[in-house]
Amino acid sequence: MNLKSLPEPAMSERKVSLMTNVLFILIAFAAGVALSVQAAVNGQLAVAMGDNTFAAAFYSFLTGTIVLTVIAVAHGNLISALSVIPDQPWVYLIGGLLGAAAISGTILLAPRIGLANLLALVIAGQLLTSLVIDNFGILGVVTRSISPIKATGALVMISGVVLTLFGDRILAILSAGQGHS
Repeated sequence: MNLKSLPEPAMSERKVSLMTNVLFILIAFAAGVALSVQAAVNGQLAVAMGDNTFAAAFYSFLTGTIVLTVIAVAHGNLISALSVIPDQPWVYLIGGLLGAAAISGTILLAPRIGLANLLALVIAGQLLTSLVIDNFGILGVVTRSISPIKATGALVMISGVVLTLFGDRILAILSAGQGHS
């Protein structure tokens, strides 16, 4: 089979697939940006609210709920989609609780440990947990084994987290040790 016999849609499907993957990467990156900004602004809002972490989290979820309500209604079939909730396993229904805990935690910790430290730890938690979930197909996700290259990537990222958290201290210890030799 030569290239001329390849159907044209196959070539354009590859371009669409590449464009879709790039779009997904950009959306994921934007979500990371949004999480960083969200943690910072929610932390500042909590300070303005008299260090009331839960009032700031409530406001964050309230405004998010309003926006998502408008989007979900505009998308359609909201009542039909919500009607399946009683038949779902309890574990599928705790996303809101986990989100509330995560947002409250970031609001509480951002002003105390710094945004970079907070998000480095959040990313480490997300990375390690998602590798385990993917590897074992937990919670019904498609199984994606931890390959040596994925393990190496995770190790590099965790090393970055350690350097973000303790790099200045490590450098100070190394510098002090060199001064005495």
